[in-house]
Amino acid sequence: MNPSPATPGDIVPGAEPTATAPGDEPTAAAPGADPVPDAPVESGASNAADAPVASDASATAGIPDDLRAAALDRQRRLRQEPRFPGGPAADPAGSHHERRIRSFQPRRSRVSPGQQDALERLWPKWGLDIDGLRVLDLPELFDGLPVVLEIGFGMGEATAQMAADDPGTGILAVDVHTPGQGNLLRLADRNGMSNIRVANGDAIILLREMLKPDSLDGLRVYFPDPWPKARHHKRRLIQPEFLDLVAQRLRPGAVLHCATDWEPYAEQMLEVLTAHPRFENTVADGGYAPRPAFRPLTRFEGQGLDKGHVVHDVLFARH
Repeated sequence: MNPSPATPGDIVPGAEPTATAPGDEPTAAAPGADPVPDAPVESGASNAADAPVASDASATAGIPDDLRAAALDRQRRLRQEPRFPGGPAADPAGSHHERRIRSFQPRRSRVSPGQQDALERLWPKWGLDIDGLRVLDLPELFDGLPVVLEIGFGMGEATAQMAADDPGTGILAVDVHTPGQGNLLRLADRNGMSNIRVANGDAIILLREMLKPDSLDGLRVYFPDPWPKARHHKRRLIQPEFLDLVAQRLRPGAVLHCATDWEPYAEQMLEVLTAHPRFENTVADGGYAPRPAFRPLTRFEGQGLDKGHVVHDVLFARH
């Protein structure tokens, strides 16, 4: 299995998966022009919002200053507009939150007609943008169900399976991958599941600005981006500072469940969680846990296992 998230799809947390770590400027998504109206729809989440303005300047070279300024202003406004009417925003918190190192990289990929239909029909009902401007009332949002946060769900198949298997638990699923957002909404609608809400944007902002203390009954981070190069390790999601924030939002006894097929990242997860004073390993000997029955074995994970890759699960309860 390659270093990108193996399941459930890709985030990215696939979302890696939807969160950020404190630090410097985020890695910009690959520049590219927005699709013309008749072209196949492509998603970008915050891709367009993060694209370098320098490319705009070169594209308008030689144009009179007043026309050039108007063109640049229009391009900037377009980058902030949703790609689908009433759907997820391109960069919901980008205009009023600081830039930091991100643990994810939004990717351009095609949105199918079914995914687009789900985004346009269901986003107003089951979707929300992480803008950092309000505090969510989770009991109201989930009709009183206990709520588990999932950071990075890829195409949503595993999330939908877990929601179907446990209808008494609400899943707040965060990602920036637009096709995955549409697919998860489509699956929830097709299977009559009302215990899923899809959040678009940066999970750090969600945790820090939009969730109340002790409001979560669990956190799942499955196959986050391992950022294998040493110079990129600071981008990994599971860090002491992240755990400090998570500990404030989890109820006492709530479990943080991580899974990865990247051995060095698994070792880091186990190390930082073991060292954190507000978390305790649910495994008596202090090691990795067997895969719980509630975490589905996805196609991507199965392919990796067939190739001899080892998947580690780490489950820690909050004191």
